[in-house]
Amino acid sequence: MKLYSYFRSSASYRVRIALNLKGLDYETVPVHLLRNGGEQLSSEYRRINPDGLVPALEVDGTALQQSLAIIEYLDEAYPEKPLLPPAPLDRAFVRGIALSIACDIHPINNLRVLRYLVRDLKVSEEDKNAWYRHWCEQGLAAVETTLARDARVGTFCFGDTPTLADCCLVPQIANARRLECDLSAMPTILRINDACLALEAFARAAPGQQPDAE
Repeated sequence: MKLYSYFRSSASYRVRIALNLKGLDYETVPVHLLRNGGEQLSSEYRRINPDGLVPALEVDGTALQQSLAIIEYLDEAYPEKPLLPPAPLDRAFVRGIALSIACDIHPINNLRVLRYLVRDLKVSEEDKNAWYRHWCEQGLAAVETTLARDARVGTFCFGDTPTLADCCLVPQIANARRLECDLSAMPTILRINDACLALEAFARAAPGQQPDAE
């Protein structure tokens, strides 16, 4: 398998965690999101992923796109270490946490959105960062409330084994800390994040451990 990835892409980070949790071997193919106007926008890469986004996972000549779809493929193809619980209600809970991050927080803080704010709308760097912090803090506060009041939460977002939810949470916390978001009122999230980072699968997936890290 080939993972087209950028070291600081949170969506790529999610997939790296899932691959590591599954114990799967893969080759990292760096796609630099800033160099030469963004290598993800090149015609060569768009032949792999028409979205012009990372990650993409190439499996037996087929390129998969969208991080959550990729992770669910991995869970179906390699079910030995499941990333979703067996009961439908519990699966919905885990997916809900993952989607709160991947659909509500991440898209409006994505690189192409931030770039549009600055280049096209002439938003200042200070205001762009304020935009990022506002939506990230608001979204994570909602996740904190959900996790803090649910009895199914354990060491991780669901019980004592990492799931799809943790694959999404940890990269978002990394981004939040990089942009100096205020996470002081989110003890449940921070506790889970620390538990995840203590595992080798999460540590090896971290941005600073990638071959294209800068």
